[in-house]
Amino acid sequence: MKPGAGGTSAIRGAILVVLVGVVVLGFGCQDVATTWSAEARSPDGHWLAIARSQQWGGPGTAYDATTVSLKSTKGLQPPTDVLAFSHQYATMNLKMEWVTPTHLEVTYGPSARPGDRVSLNFQVVKCAGIDISVRALSAATMNSWQ
Repeated sequence: MKPGAGGTSAIRGAILVVLVGVVVLGFGCQDVATTWSAEARSPDGHWLAIARSQQWGGPGTAYDATTVSLKSTKGLQPPTDVLAFSHQYATMNLKMEWVTPTHLEVTYGPSARPGDRVSLNFQVVKCAGIDISVRALSAATMNSWQ
């Protein structure tokens, strides 16, 4: 039995619809923008702390996150993520301060927008001999901190 021309056309149409859907979803998931970034060099100049807030968009994939990474200023190694936060808006309040050449202190809290919440999702306490301490501040404390 030979399929009719109508059956082949329906299969091609279905394949086309699936392909278009995959392409649209694929592009929607790739919509990412950096909304804020900052750097802090260690007192001895050997390390760089890098913070970056990113915002993803797209159908069902909207997400806001901030990462803090450590990078040696000597060598070609890529940065190592040591902290990861999720939040509700494009940016959050975050401050990095080197207490000593081997101790990075990160202070964070919600943005000034009402109802904003920040969650610490990933934390490394020591990386390559660097101690990383984290301190969360409340929204009320953040208002006086800014």
